[in-house]
Amino acid sequence: MLLYHGSNIAIDNIDLSLCKPYKDFGRGFYLTTIESQAILMARRTSRLFSGMPTVTTFSFEEEALLNNTLSVKIFESPTFDWAIFVLNNRNHNFMDFANENNNHDNKYDIVIGPVANDDISLLLRTYTRGFIDDNALLRDLVYRKVNDQYSFHTSKALSLLNHKEAQVYD
Repeated sequence: MLLYHGSNIAIDNIDLSLCKPYKDFGRGFYLTTIESQAILMARRTSRLFSGMPTVTTFSFEEEALLNNTLSVKIFESPTFDWAIFVLNNRNHNFMDFANENNNHDNKYDIVIGPVANDDISLLLRTYTRGFIDDNALLRDLVYRKVNDQYSFHTSKALSLLNHKEAQVYD
């Protein structure tokens, strides 16, 4: 399968220490199966930080997910468990690293699931502020349009990505 990463530069070598913490699935290198999503991210990143909107393409053999030497967490859709996982990873004060509902400590080599886009982020903030309960959160998540993300958190996981090409967009 092909995975796409949108940025303001071509990515030849992935350095996890340069990845931002407190992302949906923790500090990691994020990609998507949706090329148009990566293009939008590249354009947004280049507007924020200058550079050229660039999408770097990688190949990834999905069979590697079945490899018992990897710790993989997959969320098929935006569920309550996914929302709690995202909230915990975005929380700068979260310290219960032993809890399986976070990846601050990179306990998962790869995490796959929906993107918490701006629309979903607003819903999650509404929930954390106590304006809606668990049932309302789950009900409202069902109706959101979602994109996918594949996050790679360890050098073992990154070794499964094969760089293909980088393309600059206007």
